[in-house]
Amino acid sequence: MKFRFAAAALATTFAIGLASAQTPTPTPVPTPAAAAAPAQVATPPAPVPTTATAWVLMDYATGQVLAGENIHAPLPPASITKVMTSYVLAAEMKTGKIKPDDQVMMSERAWREGGAGTDGSYSGFPVNQTARLEDMEKGMAIQSGNDAAIALAEHAAGSQEAFAALMNSYAAKIGMKDSHFVNAHGLNAEGHQSSAYDLALLGRAFVRDYPETYAYNKIKEFTVGKITQPNRNLLLWRDQSVDGIKTGHTSAAGYCLLSSAQRGDQRLVAVLMGGASEKQRADDSLALLNWGFRFFETHRLYEPGKAVTTQKVWKGAADVVQLGVAQPMLVSVPRGRYNDLKPSMDVPKQLVAPIAAGQQIGTVKVSLDGKVVAEAPLVAVQAVEEGGFFKRLWDAFMMWWKSE
Repeated sequence: MKFRFAAAALATTFAIGLASAQTPTPTPVPTPAAAAAPAQVATPPAPVPTTATAWVLMDYATGQVLAGENIHAPLPPASITKVMTSYVLAAEMKTGKIKPDDQVMMSERAWREGGAGTDGSYSGFPVNQTARLEDMEKGMAIQSGNDAAIALAEHAAGSQEAFAALMNSYAAKIGMKDSHFVNAHGLNAEGHQSSAYDLALLGRAFVRDYPETYAYNKIKEFTVGKITQPNRNLLLWRDQSVDGIKTGHTSAAGYCLLSSAQRGDQRLVAVLMGGASEKQRADDSLALLNWGFRFFETHRLYEPGKAVTTQKVWKGAADVVQLGVAQPMLVSVPRGRYNDLKPSMDVPKQLVAPIAAGQQIGTVKVSLDGKVVAEAPLVAVQAVEEGGFFKRLWDAFMMWWKSE
């Protein structure tokens, strides 16, 4: 009993020094926004594509799925495959393995399997002649040339089969878990598949990682020799905000379209697979984009390096640590619902030094109507070194005392 009274008296001596550290931490609140309109109506359902087998609408900034059906169903992606081919070429170019001025041979195989004598789209580069890599890639992206895709794959990896292995490696890095590629062009082949969700991830990664190469996809026509062919993406002529990405069609895949548009600071990515016609896939995709832009908005909640919360630290040279996010935390919500977001934190009850800068400490979540719409790790904004011997001894005593 005497020990407890002595400990209590000693604790009183340190009360002033600990007061600020033990002040309850406020719940994080997103950056204030303009007040919502007083009367809110429910967001109408997305316009469901007429004949699509699978479809999805994704917010570019957050990666959130705004609407979709059968988004993870493995399906033949047809020529949308060439977006993966373009992504790999851009990545390999960045490492210096290939260059825009490389001379790429239109091989016999590329001409025979993807040239004018086949049923698919072709670029028109002459067989057994070379062309600049950048030009041949435009022939693939704009004209959807199967021959160009094969020739580029052979140049970058030695064979189309080796290039397909590269495609799968990069797809895994992007997070495309429903996909497997066996060729560079997308003509029907056993085991060659992707999903609406994966293709949206791919489109998002392409815009983010290689914007210069992505820009090829908004060019409306391209000429090889005496042959000028238009881009098959009808949305490029219908809506100026659309700047890509790729069409696809085979008998097995139906009419497919991976599209993206930017209006102001907001970008959306739409995928439609298994459509009934070229016109229908364009109509349905534009309807999805218009719906998304009309009824959703994207907000930045927290910035890296800024404190989201301050937490007590035991046995440290400092008594508190600031926690924040390592990457910008964004969220896409129905328009007018920003002020309805509810943030919460999951942080250990006791934090003990040393703590390294950038060390993950907990998680911050943001919910809307009881559903988590954004989540990010909480990390230490700055390091907290271990305190001196007496500080550690005292804090050990206080931790024991508070646990009683």
